[in-house]
Amino acid sequence: MATVFQWSGRNARGLTESGEIVASSKEEVIAQLRKRNIVPTSVTEKKKAKRSLSFGKIKDKDIVVFTRQFATMIDAGLPLVQALEILSTQVENKRLASVLSQIKLDVEAGSTYADALRKHPKVFSELYVNMVAAGEAGGILDTILARLAAYIEKSMKLKKKVKGAMVYPAVVTVVAIAVVTIIMIFVVPTFTKMYSSLGGTLPLPTRITVAASNFIAGIGGLIILGILVFLAVLVVQMRKTDRGKYIIDKFLLSFPVFGPIIQKAAIAKFTRTLGTLTSSGVPILDGLDITAKTSGNKVIERAIYEVRQAVSEGKTISEPLMKSKVFPPMVNHMIAVGESTGALDAMLGKIADFYDDEVDAAVSTLTSLIEPFLMVFLGGTVGFIIISMYMPIFKMGQLIK
Repeated sequence: MATVFQWSGRNARGLTESGEIVASSKEEVIAQLRKRNIVPTSVTEKKKAKRSLSFGKIKDKDIVVFTRQFATMIDAGLPLVQALEILSTQVENKRLASVLSQIKLDVEAGSTYADALRKHPKVFSELYVNMVAAGEAGGILDTILARLAAYIEKSMKLKKKVKGAMVYPAVVTVVAIAVVTIIMIFVVPTFTKMYSSLGGTLPLPTRITVAASNFIAGIGGLIILGILVFLAVLVVQMRKTDRGKYIIDKFLLSFPVFGPIIQKAAIAKFTRTLGTLTSSGVPILDGLDITAKTSGNKVIERAIYEVRQAVSEGKTISEPLMKSKVFPPMVNHMIAVGESTGALDAMLGKIADFYDDEVDAAVSTLTSLIEPFLMVFLGGTVGFIIISMYMPIFKMGQLIK
């Protein structure tokens, strides 16, 4: 891991100099100083800079703002180091500011901007670094940075849509289950004690509710809780292995209602990522490799790697995509048209825009269906419990008359 080192030494004229260098070890710092004809007398790790990385989280929004500002400065003709210096003092996120300071020191020491970014993989993704490298090589860094900012913004919106589709129903379902559980554990037993003291035979709905309450409040609740904990631990452990991730992702893709949303989001991400990379001058094999790694779904990742293997053997992208059966026929045909016309990047962008809209529509439909279903479930369940608990009271009233 790259660390900031403070150094001091004597130059060729015997004068003392000092400064900071970002390197992975003291030996690397000494080697860099010797190349500059400086004899090091002291090399120590800068503790303060290292600690500053331990707080705060760098979000996608922070990267987008920084990238747009940086693109504007480069387009205006500011030198790379000066732009980094200005932004490192202006960004609100302290951790990002520290990372930018280290990148500036690396660039000052002779590294390319892409190589300096590559030392911070947790902040700048492989896609980001490779596009920057292509922009530096082609002399269009400002254009590439603008594309990167637009790509990250669209990815953020897509991620937010998918999270909304998953989180909202989950939260409402949990609340509904919690309400029913509280009623069954704390409210129903109060009525049960009252009825048991009166004796007699309770109506069938009341007996069903009492039996369910006894089950949930007793050993049944522990069994259900144990099953839920076991499933949660199983999923966490499976996600730690490639095979487990593949099984879970395949199950999610085949899951009713949610599966199509996940598939459409994955297609939008795949086409947008590959389209952005190819339009930025990244070689197609490298682009497919990066796209596979950033797909976020093992089923999609495996299909893309199969496509990459076929392309390396001289085949087109659309041919192995059709064989994978992961992507809809429309996507395969549009990619085939893009390849035949030499406008693959533009076609990939159109596919991504189309599936972004599809995800929007699917999320809206899901929300409109989930709300009434959960309301009926919660209202029906609570209503049944209340009626079943009051039925013996109605019966007692009739007997009194």
